[in-house]
Amino acid sequence: MTQTPVRSRTPLPGISSRAWEHPADAGALVALRKLKGFDSVLKAMSGLISERTVRLMLLGSSVRADERQFPVLHRLLHDVGVVLDADTIPELYVRAAPTFGAVAVGMEKPVIVVDSGLVQLLDEEEMRFVLGHELGHVLSGHAVYQTLLQRLLGLTGVFAAVPGGSLGLRGIVAALMEWSRKAELSADRAGLLAAQNPAAATRVHMKLASGGDLEHLDPTSFFAQAHEYTETEDLRDSVLKVFLVEQQSHPFAVVRASELRRWTESGAYTEILAGRFPLRTEDDQAKVSDAAKAAAASYSETFRRSQDALGRLVHEAAGFVGSARIWLDGKLRNA
Repeated sequence: MTQTPVRSRTPLPGISSRAWEHPADAGALVALRKLKGFDSVLKAMSGLISERTVRLMLLGSSVRADERQFPVLHRLLHDVGVVLDADTIPELYVRAAPTFGAVAVGMEKPVIVVDSGLVQLLDEEEMRFVLGHELGHVLSGHAVYQTLLQRLLGLTGVFAAVPGGSLGLRGIVAALMEWSRKAELSADRAGLLAAQNPAAATRVHMKLASGGDLEHLDPTSFFAQAHEYTETEDLRDSVLKVFLVEQQSHPFAVVRASELRRWTESGAYTEILAGRFPLRTEDDQAKVSDAAKAAAASYSETFRRSQDALGRLVHEAAGFVGSARIWLDGKLRNA
């Protein structure tokens, strides 16, 4: 991991995770926060013994970052914790793995685990974005739904033995996978707010997609590639993309980069840095209905602006149905 010059960042005191949560992610999270005790039930399902097992495994097989081991990573995590005003900082472990992964695990006492391959691949600014991403998962409480998703995946064999059970489970898992992909977009926003370096965020997605260094990469070409993927004109490609991501917990790298840039250019990122953001002390006042409306509006806007053949077809069909309903209502009133 190469070093970069130190630069100041705007702290975001008291910021609520709702500030960075994607509407489709926030709707589910607001509802869960209204269900008092739901997280406690899932924690019981997960089992504190299971979490202790994970931590013991990490203690025995990985390296915990502190002031003497991976001190740069230790400092970066505390930096992003200060920016996002985290009450507690999770333990950070580096595991020996040639892959480019990072994960936040645990519900009672979450920990962050980073692959050694990722440490070697990224510079400090890029790693700051990744650590902010993982801390965003922790602060949003994504472990609750992730635990439910993993439990359902573990029940796949049981439901398959029940007539029609596997089909119903597939629908539930597909919905949770869709939530998981939106949760990743939320965490990317948290990573950007923590790092406050959009160029570094783009570089992370480019490197994750290629595993290569910057001398072989070009942001303009990468975003052009993202546009080609997301805005296909062929209905066959649109349908294939639905099946490609059905069982994916993460969006593809080009999609993540494109979505993060769209959020940045929307002005939301600048508004937050200017100090205009929801506070966590107001989380109890957030309405499920408002979150649901925002989620519906988000999907509608995605379809509206999309040149993707399937998205355009759905949008136009919805417009036709709406027009037909207005016409029918008029006829009935005049009858």
